[in-house]
Amino acid sequence: MEKVIIIRYAEMHLKGKNRGWFERLFSVNLEKSLKGIRHEIRRQSGRYLVENFNESDTDFITDKLSKVFGIHSYSVGLKVKAEMEEIFKAAQAVAGSYGTFKVDTHRADKTFPLNSMQINSELGGRMLEANANLSVDVHNPSFVINVDVRENGAALVFNEFIKGAGGMPVGSSGKGLLLISGGIDSPVAGHMIAKRGMSLDCLHFHSYPYTNLQAKEKVIELTRKLSEYSCGTKLNVVSVTHIQEEIHKKCNGEYMVTLLRRFMMRIAEKIAEKCGAQCIVTGESLAQVASQTIEGMTSSNSVIERLPVLRPLCGFDKNEIIERSKAIGTYETSIEPYEDCCTVFLPKHPVTRPKLADVLKEEEKLDVDFLVKEAIGTVEEINL
Repeated sequence: MEKVIIIRYAEMHLKGKNRGWFERLFSVNLEKSLKGIRHEIRRQSGRYLVENFNESDTDFITDKLSKVFGIHSYSVGLKVKAEMEEIFKAAQAVAGSYGTFKVDTHRADKTFPLNSMQINSELGGRMLEANANLSVDVHNPSFVINVDVRENGAALVFNEFIKGAGGMPVGSSGKGLLLISGGIDSPVAGHMIAKRGMSLDCLHFHSYPYTNLQAKEKVIELTRKLSEYSCGTKLNVVSVTHIQEEIHKKCNGEYMVTLLRRFMMRIAEKIAEKCGAQCIVTGESLAQVASQTIEGMTSSNSVIERLPVLRPLCGFDKNEIIERSKAIGTYETSIEPYEDCCTVFLPKHPVTRPKLADVLKEEEKLDVDFLVKEAIGTVEEINL
């Protein structure tokens, strides 16, 4: 008997003639997730098996696999020869010592001498003979003995189907640039868009020395957590300190947030084009804060010349976002009390429904091209 992890993929079976390309990309992502861990991955007719690993690494491997998009479910089980005696031994190994059970068989190998119902019956009878503390309950069993008879002369025996991350393999839907702050929302937005197959680079704006270096380290940690789902990422860190100082000095303070976000979008588009990203992704949620009104979003979008802006959280409320943040493991880091650049020079009464004509009038007071170019010159790249 060999301990294995059985992986079943999600939506890729719907992809028709393109399915092979998705499967190859999925295989690459599986290998990336398990880099540095002894293992082998083999594909078997719609299944992937992780084999030849140290059993002490099982929990570590399953934790890694739980973050790979494209996995519908996975199971830890045993691989044996497709012979009833070997299957019985494996069933005893995965079975509980008491309680109720049922046997559920999938027979992919139609040349196997017993059909699925016969395997269920014979294996269930043997289990009852071997252990008087067991009884059969096909409706609500304490545990299930799953048997998967494959076409290659092997059988897989296991208990649980563990739900995977779902979605599509990262890299199958192009590349985006995520604007990541130190807050709750943007990592969740990145996770959601990566689940649909988009690979990500990230962009963070800081205002040192008005914000401290701990705020930057917080964002690095958030990006590292997100990279576990996105098969690695590059974080671009850009200073907008001088931009904020110029806005504060020359413009109506009520427009600070609106003007700053327009600068961020201009910078983001240029960095996106440099890194090959095909869109900009933000964590904005409609009407959540003063700057996230439809008028504010219209103002920000108006400076983008070529790329689409995706806002995966636009229709979510804060509680929904928090629950997702907890589920993906970013919440505790996000609530650490280090301020981001958007809190610097924050006016008491920011304009919430900016008229574009008024915004442009304020922006005329600034040397926009110079400030954008200067900010891009500060970019620091961190691979995670």
